[in-house]
Order: sequence, then C-alpha cells, then structure tokens
Amino acid sequence: MMLGLIEAAEKRLRGAVRRTPLLFSPFLDQIAGRRVMIKPECLQHTGSFKFRGAMSAVTALDPAERERGVIAFSSGNHAQGVALAARLHRIGATIVMPSDAPAQKIDNTRALGAEVVLYDRATEDRDEIGETLAAERGLTLIRPFDEPQVIYGQGTAGLEIAEQAAEEGIETADVLIPCGGGGLTSGIALALEGRGPGLRARPVEPEGFDDVTRSLASGRIERNDRLSGSLCDAIITPSPGTRTFPVMARLCGPGIVVTEDEALRAMALAFARLKIVIEPGGAVALAAALFHPSQVEGGTVIAVASGGNVDAGVFRMALERFG
Repeated sequence: MMLGLIEAAEKRLRGAVRRTPLLFSPFLDQIAGRRVMIKPECLQHTGSFKFRGAMSAVTALDPAERERGVIAFSSGNHAQGVALAARLHRIGATIVMPSDAPAQKIDNTRALGAEVVLYDRATEDRDEIGETLAAERGLTLIRPFDEPQVIYGQGTAGLEIAEQAAEEGIETADVLIPCGGGGLTSGIALALEGRGPGLRARPVEPEGFDDVTRSLASGRIERNDRLSGSLCDAIITPSPGTRTFPVMARLCGPGIVVTEDEALRAMALAFARLKIVIEPGGAVALAAALFHPSQVEGGTVIAVASGGNVDAGVFRMALERFG
C-alpha cells in the first residue's frame, strides 16, 4: 500500500525532480574500510531532498485548495522546497523560519517568492505559529516531515537508491540517512521495503540531538532537551513524528550519532574527493560511514548527502579545519 503511494508520487514528480546519482571515491573507501556509495541530494533542486516532499504535497492538493496557497515551517531546506513548488504552481507560500537559521536559507526562501515569518525556536512554538497563520489566512499547512504526501515524496529517493544499488550489483547494505523528524528516513525505509529488501535504512543524527536514536532504543518517542545550538540545524527537531516513528521502529536499524567535528570533516572530504558541497546536517550520514565503521554492517554502505545549503563561513571553517 505505502509503496504504491510512493510510486504515485514518483509519477507526479517526473520531469520536476532530479534523479541524483550514486557517487563513490576510492579514497573514501580506504577511510571507511569498505565500499562507500554517496547519494548526493545536495544536487537536488533547492539544494536538498526537501523539494521531493514539497512538490509531492503541492501536486497532491485539490486544485481549489492549492489555489488558496500554502504555509510551512522550516529551518530552511523544507522552506525552499515549498517555496519553489509554490512558485512553479504560481501560488502563494508563507514560510515560518527560526531567526537563527542560516542567512543563506532565509534569503533563498525570500528570493523564491515566499513570505518569511521569523520566530525564536528556543521560546516559541513553530507548530502553533504555523497552525494559527494557516487558520487565519485559509492556507494549507505542509508539515516538514510528519505529513503523508511529504513522506511519499521523500520516498522517491529510496526508489532511486534501490534501482541504482541493483545496477551496481549491491544486494545488501546499510543505507545511512541524515535524520531530523524522520520524513526522509521513513520514506526511504518504506521504498526499500518494497524495492530493495536487502537494503536497511539507518538514521544518523548529531550529538546532543539524537532523539530518533534514543526513541528507537527505548521503543517510545523521546524528545531533545535543546532545540538549537548545533551546526547541523537542518536536522534539528524536537522529536520524531507520530507518523514517521512507527515506520522507523518497524523498518530501520539502530541509529548512529556523530559529532559536529566529524560532520565538518566529512564535508571537507566530500569537497576534496567528490567535488560536492554538503551542509553539516546533510553530512552526518557520510560521517557515520567514514568514522563509525564498527556500527555499520556489510561490505558496502550507502550514505545519503541530504543537503548542501551551507553558509560560506561554516563551509570555510570545515575546509580550514580538515581540508
């Protein structure tokens, strides 16, 4: 059932979403001690996988509902995905963003034509703000991860991974996925269940914001004590979603936690060896593949590089420290 919904999203997204490749480097293989394949969603439109889910959600709306406009809350990547999807459909978009989000993400969201409403993520509730604005303006709220059509759209990346792995002769592998609320992780896990049963989804999170890893270990939804203060801002959420967590609990292997320095080092290596730009949150899966080999199983690992929207100063810091 879920696979059919992901396949339906894939059909709606044809011609709009980029089919990102699987990349590899023998230098990265040497560091990891196994074959490492990288799925660079940083090359997706708007610089992250989020465009898949946003476009899926917008295209699934009833035309009359879509015409009234959409609203979303996001630290930046979902914001840009929804803003572009709305622009392509010539409808309005309002995006609620934390005031400490990277300046590039805020500027890009505005440049795509969306109205940006800033909030303090340490003291204000983005869900409450988004729901209030949606009710006042008659907008459709597109949640960043705990939204069925968003999950199905993100799952299209999993369909590609399964197909590309088969082309490479990869029958079994851990698929490491940067994880915030779990939309990408659960979507990929559902796609792999149907198309690549030998491939196992594994969520990866930054140290101090490991709510999904702890939730999978305890069997119940756990929350983070802090909601800000990490370079990996793209994947910082209060807790896994009520829709995404049951999927991850059923289909995913244990989570992996990496440090900020490991994410920055992975960014520098991705630039040096693959010539791609990854943001800290988007680099955590590659960091896990390279620097936590004992937590990964099999002779091949697939790491999703989920986004590349990094401020110049942070990228420069990664290259200066580890380049």
